[in-house]
Amino acid sequence: MTDASNPLGPVSYLIVEFPGNKMTGDGLPLLVDLVDRGVIRILDLLFVMRGEDGTTAVVEVTDLDGDGELDLAIFEGASSGLLGETDAAEAGQAIEPGSSAAVLLFENRWAAPFVQALRDGGAEVVAAGYVPQDELLSTLDDTEA
Repeated sequence: MTDASNPLGPVSYLIVEFPGNKMTGDGLPLLVDLVDRGVIRILDLLFVMRGEDGTTAVVEVTDLDGDGELDLAIFEGASSGLLGETDAAEAGQAIEPGSSAAVLLFENRWAAPFVQALRDGGAEVVAAGYVPQDELLSTLDDTEA
């Protein structure tokens, strides 16, 4: 997957909940654009549904494209095998019953040269993460009050 001439950038994940299993496709063209421009590389894309009874199930991308409105065929086969059953179960627990989620594992390709330069200088990236946007906005609102 990577070698010295093609360094791996930091890898991140997102779990996006679709309350009531309502997936509109908004945002998908932007995701494709990020891939096309080389900003990110999709390593895995997994869809999970959580039933009203709390059970979770992995849904194949092809099963989501039944109404003719949402074309997800472009993402079929987007799987490196890094996400597994445990990840699907954890994603299912992160969403409300009666909802579905997309789990996206992606490489931040834009950062690969920067990270490789750090490694070449003897440094190591030892942690990375995201601040959830709702928490960030809430904190900013609190500081303005």
